[in-house]
Amino acid sequence: MKITYKSDFIPGTYDIIDLYRSSGINRPVDDVERIAKMYANSNLIITAWQDEKLVGVARSLTDFCYCCYLSDLAVRSEYQKEGIGKRLITLTKEKIGEGAALILLSAPTAMEYYPKVGFEKIENGFIIKRKK
Repeated sequence: MKITYKSDFIPGTYDIIDLYRSSGINRPVDDVERIAKMYANSNLIITAWQDEKLVGVARSLTDFCYCCYLSDLAVRSEYQKEGIGKRLITLTKEKIGEGAALILLSAPTAMEYYPKVGFEKIENGFIIKRKK
């Protein structure tokens, strides 16, 4: 299986929604406008493709010098455990450079995945949760 990666290309909103539904990531997939805004306002997007099919995405917000928030990491269920998520993380790290920290909030089901791909668990975070 040949997977190609693209950076700073925004896939179609319905392709993103289809990917999210397949991956199991919890996002507002019934709110097309909100998904579109999530991508329009992100400044680092790396995608994985098999031919014309979107199979993975890493969506981040970053200043490219101090910190990067990896907001979404999603891989289609049938492509999981093929190294695509790890490659998306590696490409994100390459784009932001060694001076920027890569941070994320993990879904409870992914807590065991992130240490396997190089993340360190931190205890000094806080959140104000969204209301909708």
